[in-house]
Order: sequence, then structure tokens, then C-alpha cells
Amino acid sequence: MLQGYSIPRTPNGTSSLAPHPPWHYAGECLAVEFAADSDALAAYLPRGLTPATGERAGRCTLFFCEWQFATDAGHEYLDPVASQYKETILLVACERTGSPASYCPYIWVDQDLALMRGLIQGWPKQFGHTAITRSYGVHSPASPSPSAGGRFAASLAYRDRRVFDARVTLDGPTERLPEPGFASTFNVRHFPRLTAGWHDAPAVHELTQLRARNVSIDRLQSGRAELDLCAHPSLELDAFRPLSVGNGFRMVVSLTIDDLVVAENYLADQR
Repeated sequence: MLQGYSIPRTPNGTSSLAPHPPWHYAGECLAVEFAADSDALAAYLPRGLTPATGERAGRCTLFFCEWQFATDAGHEYLDPVASQYKETILLVACERTGSPASYCPYIWVDQDLALMRGLIQGWPKQFGHTAITRSYGVHSPASPSPSAGGRFAASLAYRDRRVFDARVTLDGPTERLPEPGFASTFNVRHFPRLTAGWHDAPAVHELTQLRARNVSIDRLQSGRAELDLCAHPSLELDAFRPLSVGNGFRMVVSLTIDDLVVAENYLADQR
């Protein structure tokens, strides 16, 4: 009998790209808030989500993250090539039944294991290359201070073309998290069919909500930020061109994922 949480399923089940949950994550993030055209952003929201209103209208946050992953059963971090990856996450402020929420229209990752875990959750992951300035805690021109005055940068490249460039100069500690953030994030799980005559009738099509536990955010710093968006022939990103740039943030994050909330099954209306 074949075993495994995800494909490929094998006799022992040890070759699955996504191992059995729970999935534990720890890493460092650089984030930049910005504002874009709220009317243009509305076109990216799936059914069940509405544009943000008031001060949140048009708000977006771009997260550049460097992660390390492990399960309960093993010490994956002892195989760094499998447990470490980087990603860039774009969140858009929106509302769900009148309450503040966020939605992820794009996310880029550089590791196939992380890609599979994300698709299972509904994150619309595709491959991209994220680069982030590191601080090693030593006094050196090659290591910026992770405190006031420290300067950090991050970038995303997709299919060998630069997409985003971000820079953050830290002012000091803060208690405010980037907004929009992950507290009430929604995604769409969508798996199409290839069967002739069923190409427009997906096998799975549902609005899902992120559910994380054991969330910890440490060494949260904020500061001044800059953000540049480059045109890309394969990405529809004009709607996310920054009209203004807000604060930048740097933080250390840990969390566990082993649950998912299906907020709305779009296929139910077709039955």
C-alpha cells in the first residue's frame, strides 16, 4: 500500500514533498508597507472578500522571509538544503463580512518542498529568488546592526528578472506589526481538472483562512522604507505599483501550521 501525505506516495511514505503536519517554522522577515490604487486592487479579490475601507483602503505589505522548517518526527534542520528556503509574500488589505482581513494574490518561493506545502494551504506559490541582507551580530562593515541605524535590503527576482527592491533603515523597537498582516489571511485553494470537457470545472475551488498556532514575534523593529517595483512580462503587477511607501519592519518569527479553515466552498453553488 502506498503511503505519504503528499505526492510522490511510496511504499514507506518518506519521499513526499510535503511531510505529514504539523509543520514548524522559524525565520527572519523584512517587511515594507505601501499603498496602491484601491480600485485596481479590488479586481484581485476572490468572492467572499471585499475591498478594505477607511484608512486600510489600498494598503499592502510585502514580506521578504528566510525560513527554517521542521516536523515533530525529525530534525530537518540538520539537512539545511531541505529545511531552509526564502520567500516573498504580497498581502492586500481587504474585508470579510465587514471585518478586517488580508489576501495573498502572489507569493514566490525557492524550494519545492515549500511550494507543495503552500499549495496545500492555498498560497498561490510560484518559484522566485529572494535575497535579504543578513546581520551576524558582529562589529563589521559586512554586518549591519539589527537595531537603530541598521540598514537592510531585500529583493525578488522572477524568471531571471528583478521584480521588487526594498530598503529599510531601522529607527528602533516597536510594538506595531505590519498592516496588513497574517492575523486574518485568506487564500484560494484551486486545483483544476484536465479531463476533456471539464477544464473550466475545477476539482477544488474554495476560500480558505490561515490558521497558525504557537506564533511568536520577537526583536520587532521598525523604520523608514523604500520600495521599487519593476515591470515584468509574465506578472500582472501594475495594480501594486506603490503610490506611497509606509514603514519598514524587521522581525524574527516562529509558528506552527497543522490546520486550515474552509471559509467558503465555491463549488457548492454548482451542485
